[in-house]
Amino acid sequence: MSLDNWYDTPLYYDIIFAEDTAREADFLEAMMRRHARLAGARRPPWRVLEPAAGSGRLVAELSARGHDVSGFDINANMLAHARERLNRDGLHAILWKDSMEAFKIPSRFGFDLAHCLVSTFKYLLTEDHAVAHLNRVARALRVGGLYVLGLHLTDYHQRKPDHERWVGRRGGIKVTCNTHTWPAHRRRRREAMRTRLQVTRHGRTHFQETRWEFRTYNAEELKGLLNKVPAFKCVACHDFTYAPEDPRSLDDAYSDLILVLRKESGMRTEK
Repeated sequence: MSLDNWYDTPLYYDIIFAEDTAREADFLEAMMRRHARLAGARRPPWRVLEPAAGSGRLVAELSARGHDVSGFDINANMLAHARERLNRDGLHAILWKDSMEAFKIPSRFGFDLAHCLVSTFKYLLTEDHAVAHLNRVARALRVGGLYVLGLHLTDYHQRKPDHERWVGRRGGIKVTCNTHTWPAHRRRRREAMRTRLQVTRHGRTHFQETRWEFRTYNAEELKGLLNKVPAFKCVACHDFTYAPEDPRSLDDAYSDLILVLRKESGMRTEK
């Protein structure tokens, strides 16, 4: 068993999540049409920012759809993979290395849309870092622009580990992903995570494992956090079916939550 971090093997990470890419992009565009309130009734193409852009799946997809895309990630291997994809496909985006809580807002700020869909937000392990991230995204957006943020809510009554499994295939490579989430520690606001990848390539199979902790949120904790960022108003909630016509409530009735946050006020922009 290799202890390689799955973020250091971006090809395998990309294969696991690739299936949802087009559907996620469709959803983001639908949210902009339904909920953005940009001055001058601005229409696509939009200026898009992706915090934690990862392997560049959505960077490339949205660039291919004609949008003006920028993004950052903390992992150099992910960024290299994303740039190779863009070069291979003849696409353009601005990418740089940065952190979620303290990223430098580009001088060409004024984004129409920001998005972060696969729980990366929960790597921000303190309330201060979570608030700092949301405020920085708000500063980067135009008034009326959206931040579409996806994360898994925590059931503090759950006493058994939760398990999810995905299988992805591409060009003779098969990747099976098994992710375990252990019961949360409510006082510490932490949950332990483990992902194991089984990778079969050229007839040979190897395994790798990644362990980390996420910060936990239930619906009330998330509402409390959003109250600390007055520049944003939650205008819709959805789940990971990415169905624009099927909004949900911000409550604990489901775990896979997508927040649609709209910037409602002007605020000083930091560079």
